[in-house]
Amino acid sequence: MQTRLWNGLTFLGSIAVTLLGLLLLTFVIGRVMPIDPVLAIIGDEASQQAYDRVYQQLGLDQPIYIQFLRYMSEILHGDFGTALLTGKPVIEDIARVFPATVELATLSILIGVGLGVPLGVLAAVRRGKLTDHVVRFLSLIFYSTPVFWLGLIGLIVFYAKLGWSGGTGRVEIFYTGIVQPITGFLLIDSAITKNWDVFWSAARNIWLPATILGLSSMAYISRMTRSFMLEQLGQEYVLTARIKGLSRSEVIWRHAFLNIRVQLLTIVALAYGGLLEGAVLIETVFSWPGFGSYLTSSLMMGDMNAVMACTLLVGLIFMGLNLLSDLLYRVLDPRTRAA
Repeated sequence: MQTRLWNGLTFLGSIAVTLLGLLLLTFVIGRVMPIDPVLAIIGDEASQQAYDRVYQQLGLDQPIYIQFLRYMSEILHGDFGTALLTGKPVIEDIARVFPATVELATLSILIGVGLGVPLGVLAAVRRGKLTDHVVRFLSLIFYSTPVFWLGLIGLIVFYAKLGWSGGTGRVEIFYTGIVQPITGFLLIDSAITKNWDVFWSAARNIWLPATILGLSSMAYISRMTRSFMLEQLGQEYVLTARIKGLSRSEVIWRHAFLNIRVQLLTIVALAYGGLLEGAVLIETVFSWPGFGSYLTSSLMMGDMNAVMACTLLVGLIFMGLNLLSDLLYRVLDPRTRAA
Protein backbone atom coordinates (compact mmCIF):
# COMPACT_ATOMS: atom_id res chain seq x y z
CA MET A 1 0.00 0.00 0.00
CA GLN A 2 2.80 2.38 0.96
CA THR A 3 4.69 1.45 -2.19
CA ARG A 4 1.67 2.28 -4.37
CA LEU A 5 1.16 5.59 -2.53
CA TRP A 6 4.82 6.45 -2.99
CA ASN A 7 4.69 5.53 -6.68
CA GLY A 8 1.59 7.69 -7.12
CA LEU A 9 3.20 10.67 -5.41
CA THR A 10 6.37 10.20 -7.46
CA PHE A 11 4.34 10.11 -10.66
CA LEU A 12 2.41 13.28 -9.76
CA GLY A 13 5.67 14.97 -8.81
CA SER A 14 7.24 14.06 -12.14
CA ILE A 15 4.20 15.52 -13.95
CA ALA A 16 4.46 18.77 -12.00
CA VAL A 17 8.21 19.08 -12.65
CA THR A 18 7.78 18.33 -16.35
CA LEU A 19 5.02 20.89 -16.76
CA LEU A 20 7.04 23.48 -14.84
CA GLY A 21 10.06 22.84 -17.06
CA LEU A 22 7.90 23.02 -20.18
CA LEU A 23 6.38 26.34 -19.11
CA LEU A 24 9.76 27.79 -18.12
CA LEU A 25 11.36 26.81 -21.43
CA THR A 26 8.45 28.18 -23.46
CA PHE A 27 8.38 31.37 -21.40
CA VAL A 28 12.09 32.03 -21.91
CA ILE A 29 11.85 31.30 -25.65
CA GLY A 30 8.89 33.66 -25.90
CA ARG A 31 10.83 36.43 -24.24
CA VAL A 32 13.90 36.10 -26.46
CA MET A 33 11.94 35.82 -29.71
CA PRO A 34 12.28 38.90 -31.96
CA ILE A 35 8.61 39.76 -31.47
CA ASP A 36 7.52 42.78 -29.45
CA PRO A 37 4.30 41.87 -27.57
CA VAL A 38 3.61 45.57 -26.94
CA LEU A 39 3.58 46.41 -30.65
CA ALA A 40 1.38 43.36 -31.24
CA ILE A 41 -1.19 45.01 -28.95
CA ILE A 42 -1.00 48.72 -29.77
CA GLY A 43 0.34 48.64 -33.32
CA ASP A 44 3.23 50.47 -34.97
CA GLU A 45 1.69 53.93 -34.96
CA ALA A 46 1.02 54.31 -31.23
CA SER A 47 2.78 57.04 -29.25
CA GLN A 48 5.78 56.41 -27.02
CA GLN A 49 3.66 57.18 -23.95
CA ALA A 50 1.13 54.51 -24.92
CA TYR A 51 3.97 52.07 -25.59
CA ASP A 52 5.53 52.73 -22.16
CA ARG A 53 2.18 52.39 -20.41
CA VAL A 54 1.40 49.00 -21.99
CA TYR A 55 5.00 47.89 -21.45
CA GLN A 56 4.61 48.47 -17.72
CA GLN A 57 1.11 46.97 -17.62
CA LEU A 58 2.49 43.75 -19.08
CA GLY A 59 5.22 43.72 -16.46
CA LEU A 60 7.96 43.73 -19.07
CA ASP A 61 9.96 46.27 -17.05
CA GLN A 62 10.44 43.61 -14.36
CA PRO A 63 13.25 40.98 -14.30
CA ILE A 64 12.36 37.85 -16.27
CA TYR A 65 12.14 35.64 -13.18
CA ILE A 66 9.62 38.07 -11.65
CA GLN A 67 7.62 37.93 -14.89
CA PHE A 68 7.63 34.13 -14.78
CA LEU A 69 6.57 33.96 -11.14
CA ARG A 70 3.78 36.42 -11.88
CA TYR A 71 2.66 34.32 -14.83
CA MET A 72 2.70 31.13 -12.73
CA SER A 73 0.62 32.85 -10.04
CA GLU A 74 -1.98 33.84 -12.64
CA ILE A 75 -2.12 30.28 -14.00
CA LEU A 76 -2.65 28.85 -10.52
CA HIS A 77 -5.66 31.17 -10.26
CA GLY A 78 -7.00 29.89 -13.58
CA ASP A 79 -6.08 33.04 -15.52
CA PHE A 80 -4.25 32.30 -18.78
CA GLY A 81 -4.56 35.87 -20.00
CA THR A 82 -6.40 37.45 -22.91
CA ALA A 83 -5.77 36.46 -26.52
CA LEU A 84 -4.69 39.22 -28.89
CA LEU A 85 -6.35 37.43 -31.79
CA THR A 86 -9.89 37.49 -30.41
CA GLY A 87 -9.77 39.74 -27.35
CA LYS A 88 -11.29 36.93 -25.29
CA PRO A 89 -9.78 34.88 -22.44
CA VAL A 90 -7.39 32.32 -23.88
CA ILE A 91 -9.06 29.47 -22.04
CA GLU A 92 -12.38 30.30 -23.79
CA ASP A 93 -10.69 30.32 -27.20
CA ILE A 94 -9.08 26.93 -26.58
CA ALA A 95 -12.35 25.46 -25.33
CA ARG A 96 -13.95 26.65 -28.59
CA VAL A 97 -11.36 25.37 -31.07
CA PHE A 98 -10.09 22.21 -29.37
CA PRO A 99 -13.18 20.02 -30.01
CA ALA A 100 -12.75 20.59 -33.76
CA THR A 101 -9.23 19.15 -33.60
CA VAL A 102 -10.27 16.29 -31.33
CA GLU A 103 -13.06 15.37 -33.75
CA LEU A 104 -10.66 15.39 -36.70
CA ALA A 105 -7.86 13.55 -34.88
CA THR A 106 -10.19 10.88 -33.48
CA LEU A 107 -11.56 9.99 -36.90
CA SER A 108 -8.03 10.00 -38.28
CA ILE A 109 -6.65 7.62 -35.64
CA LEU A 110 -9.61 5.28 -36.15
CA ILE A 111 -8.74 5.14 -39.85
CA GLY A 112 -5.05 4.74 -39.07
CA VAL A 113 -5.59 1.88 -36.61
CA GLY A 114 -8.33 0.25 -38.68
CA LEU A 115 -6.02 0.04 -41.71
CA GLY A 116 -2.58 -0.02 -40.15
CA VAL A 117 -2.94 -2.93 -37.74
CA PRO A 118 -4.40 -5.51 -40.17
CA LEU A 119 -2.04 -4.43 -42.94
CA GLY A 120 0.95 -4.69 -40.61
CA VAL A 121 -0.10 -8.16 -39.49
CA LEU A 122 -0.72 -9.23 -43.09
CA ALA A 123 2.70 -7.95 -44.19
CA ALA A 124 4.44 -9.82 -41.38
CA VAL A 125 2.59 -13.08 -42.07
CA ARG A 126 3.37 -12.86 -45.79
CA ARG A 127 6.92 -11.60 -45.35
CA GLY A 128 8.90 -11.30 -48.57
CA LYS A 129 5.86 -11.87 -50.79
CA LEU A 130 3.98 -9.46 -53.04
CA THR A 131 1.52 -8.46 -50.29
CA ASP A 132 4.40 -7.52 -48.00
CA HIS A 133 6.05 -5.42 -50.70
CA VAL A 134 2.79 -3.61 -51.52
CA VAL A 135 2.08 -2.79 -47.86
CA ARG A 136 5.63 -1.59 -47.29
CA PHE A 137 5.53 0.51 -50.47
CA LEU A 138 2.23 2.16 -49.49
CA SER A 139 3.53 2.77 -45.98
CA LEU A 140 6.65 4.39 -47.35
CA ILE A 141 4.63 6.61 -49.69
CA PHE A 142 2.18 7.86 -47.07
CA TYR A 143 4.86 8.14 -44.37
CA SER A 144 7.25 10.22 -46.47
CA THR A 145 4.78 12.39 -48.40
CA PRO A 146 3.98 15.72 -46.66
CA VAL A 147 0.36 15.87 -45.54
CA PHE A 148 -0.10 19.41 -46.87
CA TRP A 149 0.77 18.18 -50.38
CA LEU A 150 -1.67 15.28 -50.06
CA GLY A 151 -4.24 17.79 -48.80
CA LEU A 152 -3.82 20.05 -51.82
CA ILE A 153 -3.99 17.10 -54.22
CA GLY A 154 -7.03 15.76 -52.37
CA LEU A 155 -8.84 19.10 -52.68
CA ILE A 156 -8.10 19.30 -56.40
CA VAL A 157 -9.25 15.75 -57.12
CA PHE A 158 -12.10 15.09 -54.67
CA TYR A 159 -13.48 18.63 -54.30
CA ALA A 160 -12.74 20.51 -57.50
CA LYS A 161 -12.92 17.60 -60.01
CA LEU A 162 -15.19 14.93 -58.53
CA GLY A 163 -17.23 16.98 -56.06
CA TRP A 164 -17.11 14.20 -53.45
CA SER A 165 -15.75 16.44 -50.70
CA GLY A 166 -17.38 19.50 -49.15
CA GLY A 167 -14.20 21.56 -49.43
CA THR A 168 -12.71 23.66 -46.65
CA GLY A 169 -13.98 24.39 -43.15
CA ARG A 170 -15.98 22.14 -40.81
CA VAL A 171 -19.23 22.68 -42.69
CA GLU A 172 -20.52 24.49 -45.77
CA ILE A 173 -20.65 28.21 -45.11
CA PHE A 174 -24.45 28.55 -45.22
CA TYR A 175 -24.74 25.95 -42.43
CA THR A 176 -22.26 27.75 -40.18
CA GLY A 177 -23.67 28.60 -36.75
CA ILE A 178 -26.98 26.77 -37.28
CA VAL A 179 -26.22 24.09 -34.70
CA GLN A 180 -25.48 25.44 -31.24
CA PRO A 181 -22.51 23.69 -29.58
CA ILE A 182 -23.48 21.03 -27.04
CA THR A 183 -20.41 18.81 -26.98
CA GLY A 184 -18.37 20.89 -29.44
CA PHE A 185 -18.22 17.93 -31.85
CA LEU A 186 -20.24 19.03 -34.86
CA LEU A 187 -21.11 15.53 -36.06
CA ILE A 188 -22.47 14.60 -32.64
CA ASP A 189 -24.21 17.93 -32.01
CA SER A 190 -25.96 17.90 -35.39
CA ALA A 191 -27.06 14.30 -34.80
CA ILE A 192 -28.35 15.09 -31.31
CA THR A 193 -30.39 18.02 -32.62
CA LYS A 194 -31.48 15.93 -35.65
CA ASN A 195 -30.21 18.58 -38.03
CA TRP A 196 -29.30 16.07 -40.72
CA ASP A 197 -28.46 18.63 -43.40
CA VAL A 198 -25.69 19.99 -41.17
CA PHE A 199 -24.63 16.45 -40.24
CA TRP A 200 -24.14 15.33 -43.85
CA SER A 201 -22.42 18.61 -44.70
CA ALA A 202 -20.02 18.11 -41.77
CA ALA A 203 -19.43 14.50 -42.83
CA ARG A 204 -18.64 15.59 -46.41
CA ASN A 205 -16.15 18.16 -45.09
CA ILE A 206 -14.34 16.00 -42.56
CA TRP A 207 -13.79 12.74 -44.42
CA LEU A 208 -11.04 14.02 -46.71
CA PRO A 209 -8.73 15.67 -44.11
CA ALA A 210 -9.41 12.80 -41.69
CA THR A 211 -8.50 10.23 -44.36
CA ILE A 212 -5.28 12.02 -45.27
CA LEU A 213 -4.18 12.23 -41.64
CA GLY A 214 -5.38 8.66 -41.12
CA LEU A 215 -3.27 7.37 -44.01
CA SER A 216 -0.24 9.09 -42.54
CA SER A 217 -0.92 7.39 -39.20
CA MET A 218 -1.62 4.10 -40.99
CA ALA A 219 1.85 4.17 -42.52
CA TYR A 220 3.52 4.48 -39.12
CA ILE A 221 1.24 2.01 -37.33
CA SER A 222 1.50 -0.66 -40.06
CA ARG A 223 5.31 -0.46 -40.10
CA MET A 224 5.50 -0.86 -36.33
CA THR A 225 2.87 -3.62 -36.29
CA ARG A 226 4.82 -5.55 -38.95
CA SER A 227 8.02 -5.21 -36.94
CA PHE A 228 6.40 -6.38 -33.69
CA MET A 229 4.67 -9.30 -35.40
CA LEU A 230 7.86 -10.48 -37.13
CA GLU A 231 9.56 -10.61 -33.76
CA GLN A 232 6.74 -12.71 -32.30
CA LEU A 233 6.42 -15.03 -35.29
CA GLY A 234 10.08 -15.92 -34.86
CA GLN A 235 9.56 -17.13 -31.28
CA GLU A 236 9.60 -20.81 -30.37
CA TYR A 237 6.10 -20.75 -28.86
CA VAL A 238 4.67 -20.04 -32.32
CA LEU A 239 6.31 -23.19 -33.73
CA THR A 240 5.13 -25.14 -30.68
CA ALA A 241 1.56 -23.94 -31.18
CA ARG A 242 1.62 -25.02 -34.83
CA ILE A 243 3.02 -28.45 -33.86
CA LYS A 244 0.16 -28.84 -31.38
CA GLY A 245 -2.26 -28.48 -34.26
CA LEU A 246 -3.53 -24.92 -33.86
CA SER A 247 -4.66 -23.26 -37.05
CA ARG A 248 -2.65 -20.47 -38.60
CA SER A 249 -5.23 -17.81 -37.74
CA GLU A 250 -5.36 -18.98 -34.11
CA VAL A 251 -1.58 -18.76 -33.80
CA ILE A 252 -1.53 -15.30 -35.37
CA TRP A 253 -4.47 -13.63 -33.63
CA ARG A 254 -4.82 -15.54 -30.34
CA HIS A 255 -1.13 -15.83 -29.52
CA ALA A 256 1.26 -13.63 -31.51
CA PHE A 257 -1.06 -10.61 -31.82
CA LEU A 258 -2.06 -10.70 -28.16
CA ASN A 259 1.60 -10.45 -27.25
CA ILE A 260 2.09 -7.22 -29.19
CA ARG A 261 -1.05 -5.39 -28.05
CA VAL A 262 0.76 -3.66 -25.19
CA GLN A 263 3.45 -2.35 -27.55
CA LEU A 264 0.77 -1.23 -29.98
CA LEU A 265 -0.92 0.77 -27.25
CA THR A 266 2.13 2.99 -26.92
CA ILE A 267 2.36 3.44 -30.68
CA VAL A 268 -1.31 4.36 -31.01
CA ALA A 269 -1.15 6.73 -28.03
CA LEU A 270 1.86 8.53 -29.48
CA ALA A 271 0.22 8.70 -32.91
CA TYR A 272 -2.96 10.15 -31.42
CA GLY A 273 -1.01 12.73 -29.44
CA GLY A 274 0.87 13.67 -32.57
CA LEU A 275 -2.40 14.17 -34.43
CA LEU A 276 -3.80 16.43 -31.70
CA GLU A 277 -0.63 18.47 -31.63
CA GLY A 278 0.58 18.30 -35.20
CA ALA A 279 -2.50 18.62 -37.40
CA VAL A 280 -1.40 22.19 -38.05
CA LEU A 281 -0.61 21.82 -41.74
CA ILE A 282 -3.74 19.91 -42.68
CA GLU A 283 -5.88 22.37 -40.67
CA THR A 284 -4.25 25.22 -42.56
CA VAL A 285 -4.85 23.60 -45.97
CA PHE A 286 -8.51 22.83 -45.17
CA SER A 287 -9.15 26.07 -43.20
CA TRP A 288 -10.12 23.82 -40.31
CA PRO A 289 -10.99 26.04 -37.31
CA GLY A 290 -9.12 23.88 -34.81
CA PHE A 291 -6.35 23.99 -32.27
CA GLY A 292 -3.55 23.87 -34.83
CA SER A 293 -4.88 26.84 -36.79
CA TYR A 294 -5.36 28.80 -33.57
CA LEU A 295 -1.81 28.05 -32.41
CA THR A 296 -0.36 29.02 -35.80
CA SER A 297 -2.24 32.32 -35.85
CA SER A 298 -1.16 33.06 -32.28
CA LEU A 299 2.48 32.39 -33.15
CA MET A 300 2.27 34.68 -36.17
CA MET A 301 0.89 37.49 -33.99
CA GLY A 302 3.37 36.93 -31.19
CA ASP A 303 0.50 36.28 -28.78
CA MET A 304 2.47 34.58 -26.02
CA ASN A 305 -0.53 34.19 -23.71
CA ALA A 306 -2.16 31.89 -26.27
CA VAL A 307 1.11 30.16 -27.20
CA MET A 308 1.94 29.41 -23.57
CA ALA A 309 -1.54 28.04 -22.87
CA CYS A 310 -1.43 25.88 -26.00
CA THR A 311 2.00 24.58 -25.05
CA LEU A 312 0.75 23.64 -21.61
CA LEU A 313 -2.23 21.86 -23.15
CA VAL A 314 0.01 19.86 -25.52
CA GLY A 315 2.14 18.80 -22.58
CA LEU A 316 -0.95 17.71 -20.66
CA ILE A 317 -2.20 15.77 -23.67
CA PHE A 318 0.96 13.70 -23.97
CA MET A 319 1.12 13.11 -20.22
CA GLY A 320 -2.52 12.09 -20.15
CA LEU A 321 -2.01 9.67 -23.02
CA ASN A 322 1.08 8.21 -21.36
CA LEU A 323 -0.88 7.76 -18.13
CA LEU A 324 -3.76 6.13 -20.00
CA SER A 325 -1.44 3.73 -21.84
CA ASP A 326 0.29 2.89 -18.53
CA LEU A 327 -3.06 2.06 -16.94
CA LEU A 328 -4.03 -0.10 -19.91
CA TYR A 329 -0.66 -1.86 -19.63
CA ARG A 330 -1.62 -2.98 -16.17
CA VAL A 331 -5.02 -4.17 -17.34
CA LEU A 332 -3.73 -6.11 -20.34
CA ASP A 333 -0.46 -7.41 -18.88
CA PRO A 334 -0.66 -8.67 -15.27
CA ARG A 335 3.14 -8.90 -15.10
CA THR A 336 3.36 -5.07 -14.96
CA ARG A 337 1.02 -4.73 -11.98
CA ALA A 338 3.72 -5.64 -9.50
CA ALA A 339 6.11 -3.04 -10.90
